[in-house]
Amino acid sequence: MARRRPRWTWAAVFIAGVLVVSASVSTAAAAAAAEEEEKKLLVDMTLVPDAASAGAVCLDGSPPAYHLDRGAGSGAGWLLQFEGGGWCNDARSCAERAGTRRGSTRLMNKLEVFSGVLSDDPAKNPDFYNWNRVKLRYCDGGSFAGDSEFINDFNHLHERAEDMGCYHHRSLSKRPCDSPTGTALRLLSRRPGDILPLRRPPGASWRDDISGDNTIRPFFSSLVDLQGAQKNLNKECLNSMLYPYQCFFPQYALQNIRTPYFILNSAYDVYQFHHTFVPPSCDPRGQWSRCKSDPAACSTSQIATLQGLRNAMLTALNLFEGDSKVGMFINSCFAHCQSELQDTWFAPNSPSLHNKVLKQFACTCMYVASITISSEFQTIAELVGDWYFERGAAQEIDCAYPCDLTCHNIIPTGYPFDRVKEIPEF
Repeated sequence: MARRRPRWTWAAVFIAGVLVVSASVSTAAAAAAAEEEEKKLLVDMTLVPDAASAGAVCLDGSPPAYHLDRGAGSGAGWLLQFEGGGWCNDARSCAERAGTRRGSTRLMNKLEVFSGVLSDDPAKNPDFYNWNRVKLRYCDGGSFAGDSEFINDFNHLHERAEDMGCYHHRSLSKRPCDSPTGTALRLLSRRPGDILPLRRPPGASWRDDISGDNTIRPFFSSLVDLQGAQKNLNKECLNSMLYPYQCFFPQYALQNIRTPYFILNSAYDVYQFHHTFVPPSCDPRGQWSRCKSDPAACSTSQIATLQGLRNAMLTALNLFEGDSKVGMFINSCFAHCQSELQDTWFAPNSPSLHNKVLKQFACTCMYVASITISSEFQTIAELVGDWYFERGAAQEIDCAYPCDLTCHNIIPTGYPFDRVKEIPEF
């Protein structure tokens, strides 16, 4: 009598086949990741050793620095990225900062990855890939507005980044130096003599914290005094505000900038959320800890409170809506920096407004099929390009959390939430 074939044989063969396919996919993904790593554009640091003669030095007295990748072909514009990284507002915090990469070019990485808006790949940065792209290193702790010198028994601190910024402008673009507010983090040069900011508003609060206080205001007041920044803030803003530190806050400073600019920010900016809206002083029992680490873990009441943060920001932005010179991309992702990262700037899975998706992937038993959704969508890079080249409307505000499924929620880890004086780099 013929022996019966065990019923599990075909099942075992099928499972083995799936495992082989899975292994192949994993190997291909690893190879693709390795290839992508090799393609990273690394740009050397350039020091400006004679800048000290103009008073342009970092907190520790080291020379200022930048990274430059020159454009080619028809790319005649200049894109200047002003590095971010928090502030110091007293002698002690500035002395501590002077001993870190935030206050000394001696301690900075000498190579920087240029990605996102700084990429030289037309597939990753379609409108600005062939521009002259510059990253200006940040080392004064005063949003490039510092202009003072402090000496005590232990430290000799320099806060001369306003001079440093002007020196960079002269040496790189051969344009007259003009820093209207000293707080711009990204600048786009549109035509000779013009500098156009692509702005992420500083980490200052758009509103009071959840207790009704505003702990960040005295911080910025002391920052302006120590850094001597008042002389470098917008004069029209200073004349219209009661206190100079108010001109560090975007809802006041932007009203007095006549150059066209683009506002890029999340309605749930994680720095503002963690440090100025729900600072540790307002949450001594850590009731917000899980919510801060994972928005999906927020309670219904916490989400309602966060919607108040968003509503306050949108109210402040009402003044700029409809202004033809102002571009705007306000999404609903829990993030802080989105233009430097390739995944958030321009990629197949980049955040897009109103939950419009470029591609959706459907998985079957033996293969992965890509299904393109026929729908209009706009990534950050596309909207910025539309604004700059005047290709169409360039003001978009996303729906409220949690409606946007395209978000990359970039939650900072590995640093204490109770330190308001330093923004992590992520």
